[in-house]
Amino acid sequence: MKLLILTQYFPPEVGAPQARLSEIARRLHDKGMEVSVLTSMPNYPQMRIHEAYKGKRFCKEHWNGITVYRTYIYVHENKAIIRRLLNYFSFVLSSLWYGVFKIKGKYDVILVESPPLFLGLSGYLLSRYRRAKLVFNVSDLWPESAEKLGLIRNKFLLRMAACLESFCYRKSVMVSGQTQGIVNNISNRFPGVKVHWLKNGIDISKYAIEENDNGLSLRGNNDLSSRDFILLYGGIIGYAQGLDVILQTADILRYKTDIKFVLLGNGPEKSRLEALKTEMNLTNVFFYDAVAKHQMRQIIKEVDAGLVPLRRLDLFKGAIPSKIFEYLALEKPILLGVEGEAEDLFIKQGKSGLAFEPDNAKDLSDKILLLYNNKEEAKKMGERGKEYAKINFSLDNIVNELYEKLIELK
Repeated sequence: MKLLILTQYFPPEVGAPQARLSEIARRLHDKGMEVSVLTSMPNYPQMRIHEAYKGKRFCKEHWNGITVYRTYIYVHENKAIIRRLLNYFSFVLSSLWYGVFKIKGKYDVILVESPPLFLGLSGYLLSRYRRAKLVFNVSDLWPESAEKLGLIRNKFLLRMAACLESFCYRKSVMVSGQTQGIVNNISNRFPGVKVHWLKNGIDISKYAIEENDNGLSLRGNNDLSSRDFILLYGGIIGYAQGLDVILQTADILRYKTDIKFVLLGNGPEKSRLEALKTEMNLTNVFFYDAVAKHQMRQIIKEVDAGLVPLRRLDLFKGAIPSKIFEYLALEKPILLGVEGEAEDLFIKQGKSGLAFEPDNAKDLSDKILLLYNNKEEAKKMGERGKEYAKINFSLDNIVNELYEKLIELK
């Protein structure tokens, strides 16, 4: 079976979709499926084309036995809506053009990653041209997310996006979603659409391997000592995460001089939050740039707990941030500011940390003190979390289920 994955995001970029899709692609390839990837020139989240790809419009390369085609994308550090739309549509057009004229051969299935929702246009047209079946994977509900986060306010654009969403779902032989909330939302609105829960997962065995960290360390460097109680947020520093709550909590807990907050990553909110840190005169908050995946594991090993916040929106009650899994795999308790599905799974069932009310700095500070004052229980939470993830979110099982679903479509 021949599968083409169409996605704007793929390694060497770092991020949740990049990590998830690359693992899925590699494992499907290992199971005997002929997998190719059509993606953009690496640029995310810094919104700068990586040095090795500057000036290129199209290139073909190989990654773990998988053929990867990369096409042009417009990038700009300005986050205005026009720039954002140019970013999305430049790849829609280039992926379609090169997908037709540069990529040869027949495909059985084309799997499109959304967001961006607009990539469904390219995916649909390529599926018709290649006479392939279209599978649409939804990791975030658009345009609902864009509207509720205030990223798109233009009513005409929102109506057009809603029409495109409906079109993509109805033209797909299967729509997969990252969470039960996403799957249920689509099923309720489009009862005739075949859906599949393609949940996030983890390969626990990878985290038992000691990686070469090239000397990277938090403690002993960057004003963080071996005695500090370190809370880590690692991921995209964006609008959805509501990271102001971390700085507000740091302000409340500034009297506890050995409690430190690390925000590691890049994204559109980073410069504003760094300025806010200066304005609030916070000496217990540290910002660092994103690092490679194996380095991230080393950093997580050194911290005491992982912070997983999202803004308090009904939209996120069905969200399961992928960063949860790395913390659990490395036996770190989580402080989860996500209501709904994630809280039910990882706090109530998995007992792998504590939940706090999203956007509530007082509640988060109280929960941090509970861990700080009960380090032995915090250690047990981390251990329970690893076992829970191993049993319920095995990446091998998840990909096996997807493989069977795709084979059924052939």
